[in-house]
Amino acid sequence: MDNPPAANILGTLGAICWSIQLLPQIIINHRRHHATGLQPAMMMLWAWAGVPLGVYNIVSSFNLALQAQPQILAFLSLVTWGQCLYYQHRWTAIETLSVAVPIGMVMAGVEVGLVFALRNRNGQDWAMTLMAALSALLLALGVLRHYVDIWKHRTVRGISFLFVGIDALGDVFSLVSVVFQKELDVLGMVIYGTELALWLGVFAAGGWYDLLPKVRQRWGSGREGKGGETRGEELGRGQAENNNTGIATGLATLHDGASSTSVFRTASR
Repeated sequence: MDNPPAANILGTLGAICWSIQLLPQIIINHRRHHATGLQPAMMMLWAWAGVPLGVYNIVSSFNLALQAQPQILAFLSLVTWGQCLYYQHRWTAIETLSVAVPIGMVMAGVEVGLVFALRNRNGQDWAMTLMAALSALLLALGVLRHYVDIWKHRTVRGISFLFVGIDALGDVFSLVSVVFQKELDVLGMVIYGTELALWLGVFAAGGWYDLLPKVRQRWGSGREGKGGETRGEELGRGQAENNNTGIATGLATLHDGASSTSVFRTASR
């Protein structure tokens, strides 16, 4: 579809959503003077994801909002990564800046160099495919880190679905914005669609680990009120209560430990 106004509006909304997801985290880290629970590796993955994504969006002549979006993502992710060094690893401000600033300059230099090189690629489409693949891979790895936590703790407690929803909404807006470009860009759709699919998986895990046990417990309570419960229902209810107790006691571990779920929870406060 060729609809530049729609592409610009949707791309701008996508960029705003991707900014909203990390700005509250940066502010909260500053106010509470610690970054407990944040995964520096995840932040660095997202920061570097902005480089190939920026190259791809710029060389593909996407709308200005989508061209600026990766730069915003890379900058905010790098700032959050620097906060992890400063608050978690007790680096001084000078030490943090002496590492973060050169990395940012290298990222900018690599992106600018690749943009100039690929604009005159003369049919070297494999390079653009590589940029798209790297973008999708790095964004996906950042989200997959949370799948590890969900699998390890068998719970999504502590995850802010507001944060997840905003990030996923940014993917939706960006994905539709690509659709409204002059030419349908399949690789661009794959980049945003991959991360969107992974966020939907987090929502599904929330339904499985959090919502479904509540529904089962309420259904069991309703059956009890109507005239008692069978032995199987009693056992099922007891198991659900035990699971809920285990989850409740495990929250302190999730909150104070090195779980990446903190980025979701603290961003929603």
